[in-house]
Amino acid sequence: MATDVKPTRKNLMAIEDRIELSERGHDTLEQKRDGLIMEFMDILDQAQDVRSDLSGVYDDAQRKINMARAMDGDIAVRGAAAALKEHPEIVTQSKNIMGVVVPEIESTKVKKSLDERGYGVVGTSARIDEAAGAYEDLIEQIILAAEVETAMKKMLEEIETTKRRVNALEFKLLPDLYESQEYIEQKLEEQEREEIFRLKKIKNKKEEEEDDAVAVESVA
Repeated sequence: MATDVKPTRKNLMAIEDRIELSERGHDTLEQKRDGLIMEFMDILDQAQDVRSDLSGVYDDAQRKINMARAMDGDIAVRGAAAALKEHPEIVTQSKNIMGVVVPEIESTKVKKSLDERGYGVVGTSARIDEAAGAYEDLIEQIILAAEVETAMKKMLEEIETTKRRVNALEFKLLPDLYESQEYIEQKLEEQEREEIFRLKKIKNKKEEEEDDAVAVESVA
């Protein structure tokens, strides 16, 4: 790259401006990357807690539904499930974390009272009620897990993108600019030395001509 740059003062100033701008950009991106990593670690901790809770809630729901099936029968369980009239509603919004848009999921009509579940209290057992409540808890936990996992994925993608930009500046663009700067400075120094040498030769020649002129005048 360096040999493609014409060695002029104007080009040197342009290179120096680009270096200053690129160094500021590099520092800004490094700060962004470090901030994103800190945010990601917080979300990762939250995701690990959510995963652990989800596993426990899932096991509890499975245990209660199995108990209801064993004691009340599949027909009674399926009948209670089919009686549901109002299904959960999901609303997705977004929030900004250091320039990264991540989802914010809100759910309604997940947790229900006995009369909201649609099946009559008479003819169903407490075991079916417990299983229904456990699965409502499971749905809420799944929604939370989806929100956190998606946020974590988007943060990780942005971290990788920012890291690539930092590396491109640090290991490609800035080294090329430094090389160009050094090349131009060297060439300009060579030109200055050549110009000084040329001017010195002109001066010496002029002095010699003056001395010759004085000698001729003295002889005459």
